Amino acid sequence: MDRDALADRLDAALPQTQCTRCGYPDCRSYAEAIAAGDAAINQCPPGGAEGIARLARLTGRPVQALNPLNGHEGPRRLAVIDEAWCIGCTLCLKACPVDCIVGGPKSMHTVIEPLCTGCELCIPACPVDCISLVDASPGRTGWDAWSPAQADEARERFEFHRARLAHDEQQRQARMAARSAPSTAAGTEVSVKSSVIEAALARARQRKPG
Repeated sequence: MDRDALADRLDAALPQTQCTRCGYPDCRSYAEAIAAGDAAINQCPPGGAEGIARLARLTGRPVQALNPLNGHEGPRRLAVIDEAWCIGCTLCLKACPVDCIVGGPKSMHTVIEPLCTGCELCIPACPVDCISLVDASPGRTGWDAWSPAQADEARERFEFHRARLAHDEQQRQARMAARSAPSTAAGTEVSVKSSVIEAALARARQRKPG
C-alpha cells in the first residue's frame, strides 16, 4: 500500500475531533505523519485504546499504551457557554474547527450540542473564561463514546470550515487590493500632473529674458 492510500485509511480510523492533542494541526496531518513513519500510533486521546488498536491493525505496528504526554482517554466532552458572561467577542467562533458555535459580534454565543467534538480549542480562546466542558458520555470513553457517523460528519464540517476560512481570506485580500488600487491611481495622477507642471515651468524659464 502506498503512503497516500495508507494515510487515507488511517485518517478514516481517527475520530476527527481535530483537537490537535496528537501534536498535529488536524487529524489528516497526524494520519500522514503516521504513514510517513514520523509519528507513533499512540498519540490520539479521543480515539483511546480502541483507536490505537485500529491504527496498529492498519500499520502492522504493535499496540502501545496511550502516550500520557498527549493526554488521557476519557468520556466525550461538550463545550457549554455561560451566556451571562459571554461578551460576544467571536474568538471562540474562530477557534472552533467544526463551526459548532453560533453567534455574532457583541451578542450571545451558544454551542450546537450535537455538532461539538469536545476538542477544547474554544477554552483558551475565551478571554472571560465563560466556556466550560461537561461529560457527554458518562461511563463511555474513546470510540465507545463516539461513532463513525459522528466522525464522518465532523470531518465534513472541518473541511467546510477550512474552505470557508480560505474563501474569507480571498475576500479580505480582494478588499485590500480594491482599497489600494484608487490610492495607486491617485498617486500616478499626481505624479503626471507634477511632471506637466515642471515641464511648463522649465519652458517658461527658457522664454523669460535673462
